[in-house]
Amino acid sequence: MQVSNDDIWKAYSRGMADVLGQGGVFVPAVLLRTYRELGISDSEAMLLLQLMLFRDTEGNEFPTPDQLAERLGASVRTVEQTIERLMKAGLLSIDSRIDGVTGVQSEMYNWTGWLLLAAELSAQEKRDTKRTARKQPAKLAADPTNLFTVFEQEFGRLLSPIELETIANWLDEDKYSDELIRFALKEAVFSGKLNFKYIDRILLEWSRNRVTNVDEARAHSQKFRGPRG
Repeated sequence: MQVSNDDIWKAYSRGMADVLGQGGVFVPAVLLRTYRELGISDSEAMLLLQLMLFRDTEGNEFPTPDQLAERLGASVRTVEQTIERLMKAGLLSIDSRIDGVTGVQSEMYNWTGWLLLAAELSAQEKRDTKRTARKQPAKLAADPTNLFTVFEQEFGRLLSPIELETIANWLDEDKYSDELIRFALKEAVFSGKLNFKYIDRILLEWSRNRVTNVDEARAHSQKFRGPRG
């Protein structure tokens, strides 16, 4: 018996309709993008997704540890410990409610904490990206003489968005010269205190003493520790 293409597509359509009829779970992209940065492990994320599945496709808002363990292929004890960690981290909670008609109290899992933390992290990353792009042109990033690159070489790592913004603020808001910031970095290296707070204190001290260039900064430093080679 020969099967026509129309029959194949009809069978395929019926199969897809059956699958779609079983329901699904909508997972905001921000949750999948940020869960690792929030310190959520793959197994913890899967448990949270299973909670969504139980609620949205089966109407079960409070699955038991046994039910979750069967889905996850884990022990009941492991599931209980995972839920406890998620609750301590503020990612998951258990809400109680009383039916207005029957007066029966029931419980349900609430993962609003995960949604809020993911949204806050995503918003912060977008703000940092915009500020960094505005204050640190991409063309300068690979320039070995660029101030940002000099700092990364001294610190031996890539700078964080907050550190990049700090340097940009020194230049744009505090109006410290590029040369003065570089010399402050050298002073921090010489003192064995290579961190941004210490460099900021050096620049603030120079500003209070009306130090505006490297020669004045060098003279100011030598007054307190004597000349060095």
